[in-house]
Amino acid sequence: MGDHKEQPLRVGAAVRRRRRALELTLAVVAERSGLSVPFLSQVENDRARPSTSSLEKVADALRTTAVELLAAADPACSVDVVRADDTEPLPRPRARSLVRGHHQMHASEFTGEHDAGREFQYRNDQLMYVADGAVEIEAEGRAYRLGRGDTLYLTGGVRHRWRAAESDTRVIVVAVAEHIEAVRDRPRR
Repeated sequence: MGDHKEQPLRVGAAVRRRRRALELTLAVVAERSGLSVPFLSQVENDRARPSTSSLEKVADALRTTAVELLAAADPACSVDVVRADDTEPLPRPRARSLVRGHHQMHASEFTGEHDAGREFQYRNDQLMYVADGAVEIEAEGRAYRLGRGDTLYLTGGVRHRWRAAESDTRVIVVAVAEHIEAVRDRPRR
């Protein structure tokens, strides 16, 4: 009672809006992402659900993040409960948005393996919390190992990469939304 019920998350409209805002064709996004035009068309029309890896490729091609696309997929709610069993079971690895809608904050849960070679750089600040397992993170030329209950704070603009160091690792990432002007251009170190 009181929970916000909705259909499974659909990112197609968010992908299409972002692509059109950048004035890109499906062919250009396909070339940038390495995915096919027919698949991208199916994603935009919610006839196919992209895997976490495919969504990250699409996001990179659209110069945004998978978190931003997921957040833009749903209308914002002032009060919303996201239950652990609201989403259908997905194979691991998986990413699950913990905040629905286009808000000032995004939170996602990552479970299982993660592409350790993929580098991230968010415009605004973020916090990583290890709910279970352990992760290894590289940021600003240093390596960090975090265990269950540990957190890592990253200032906006810091390039980093991370990987699960144990099976069944769960990481919660909370970040100030990319569309928010939370920071002014900071000098790069």
